[in-house]
Amino acid sequence: MTTVREATYDVLRDCGLRTAFANPGSTEVPFLAGMPDDFHFVLALHEGSVVGMATGHAIATGHPALAILHTTAGLGNAVGALATARVNRAPLVVLVGQQDRRHLALEPFLAGRRLDALAGAYPVWADQPVLPQDVPAAIRRAWHEAATGRGPALVVVPMDDWSAEIDPAAGLGLAAPQVVRRASAADAATTAEIAKRLDAARTPAIVAGAGADDPTTWQALTALVERLGCPVWQESFGARAGFPQDHPLFAGHLPAGRGKLRRVLETYDVVVVVGAPAFRQYPYEPGPLVPAGVSIIVVSDDPAEVHHSAAALGVVADPALTCAHLATLVTQRSGPAAEASPPVRTGEAPQDRGEHVGGRPLLRAAHVFAALAQRLPADVVLVEETPSTRPDLHRLLPARAPRGFVSAAMGGLGFALPAAAGLRMGDPSRPVVAVVGDGSAMYGIQALWSAVRYGCGVLFVVLSNGGYAIMDRLAERHGGRPPWPGFDGVDIHALAGGLGCPARRIDDHATLTAVLDEVVPTLAGRQDPLLLDIRVVAEEHFDP
Repeated sequence: MTTVREATYDVLRDCGLRTAFANPGSTEVPFLAGMPDDFHFVLALHEGSVVGMATGHAIATGHPALAILHTTAGLGNAVGALATARVNRAPLVVLVGQQDRRHLALEPFLAGRRLDALAGAYPVWADQPVLPQDVPAAIRRAWHEAATGRGPALVVVPMDDWSAEIDPAAGLGLAAPQVVRRASAADAATTAEIAKRLDAARTPAIVAGAGADDPTTWQALTALVERLGCPVWQESFGARAGFPQDHPLFAGHLPAGRGKLRRVLETYDVVVVVGAPAFRQYPYEPGPLVPAGVSIIVVSDDPAEVHHSAAALGVVADPALTCAHLATLVTQRSGPAAEASPPVRTGEAPQDRGEHVGGRPLLRAAHVFAALAQRLPADVVLVEETPSTRPDLHRLLPARAPRGFVSAAMGGLGFALPAAAGLRMGDPSRPVVAVVGDGSAMYGIQALWSAVRYGCGVLFVVLSNGGYAIMDRLAERHGGRPPWPGFDGVDIHALAGGLGCPARRIDDHATLTAVLDEVVPTLAGRQDPLLLDIRVVAEEHFDP
């Protein structure tokens, strides 16, 4: 005989889930107390940070990560982060504690009512096993569901289940396969159809998305693009870069409004979207997404992306294998169409050193991005959460390697700080820099403690303008004065210090460049995080 707890740890070992991200509560203690020595426990100070770190870890490793949440309160706190994980295509196995089964009917203190439904539609799968003996198999299934569905899979476990015994001879706990094989490539007829449409196109184009952000897909997509000689656009509000943004055929980021999108796409007759839906927009604008006569094809391994796309043809298949096959089928183009490279949208760095008020230089975000661009290595993982200055970041800091850009596809704040720590933990071979607004930082500031405690040598660059600049600009666009105040009194530098994170305050260009010259060369081997609290002026314009 063995216990559910012991059998579950065996399943977690089989699945490679030996790192647990958690902010524990009483309903999880029976499982966590006396955790086996071959497991690693990572404490976060808020459930949003728990899921954010696990999300970063999953993105870095390419495999599901384990998050443990505390009944209603913990799962409720984490719902926004779970939504981000789902849209960021991050596979997570999420264990949620529940009160003791033996008195759940009485709704005791800390009981969660319908915990498996609390996160709504954001989990790719959720379950509370009918029997304690079903828990290990449910967790194995959650691993498969998370990997297949590219999102969080939840298992709710009452606290007394862990001590229940399993009789191996009874055949319980077998309701999940040990191994799942997934068909990857599009069938030959479908790939041939796409190739035929591309060959017939006068002016084809590619749109790359987060689902293309891995070395194999970058290589396959680059080969396809170079045979076609066509421009490549990045999806709007993409969570990751799907194509090398310093490539001569990279055209820039698609606009997020329908009017501008139509003007961009009217040049083309066939557009193939790889690893993204067609098309993410913000805010709403009337009219069609694309001009008449433009044919859209979507290739993604995420069925949900394909199913909600406005496309003539949707293909659920592995983007890397599909693009590699297409590159062997399409005709090599030559002549003016293939030789004409679209403009690279990296732009030029600011020539000034910041405005001067009363003799004191004031930095803009573009000054910070330009300074980073001159110093960061090509393999840096750049984590972004600075909504009001994102266009300048895209322009000045193109992604040059897979996973070179990571953002929160869901749009909710609080992702960057914990995700950066998780990314560094998941892959310590690459330097990680998080660029975050001060308003965004306030949503996940607790993650700094975990970054210090677990030796995540991230450089956190906080752009402090003392307010929600993007919200101020949106309010002005709607013709009104924002009723909310700024928060000039918030001291990010002091908050970081209070959480044990080394921090420096920067308010001029000379100090900025001196600190970056000192710190950037240490990023690859750095174990201690560092936060730079950089005072910048608020942006006066915002164009999504």
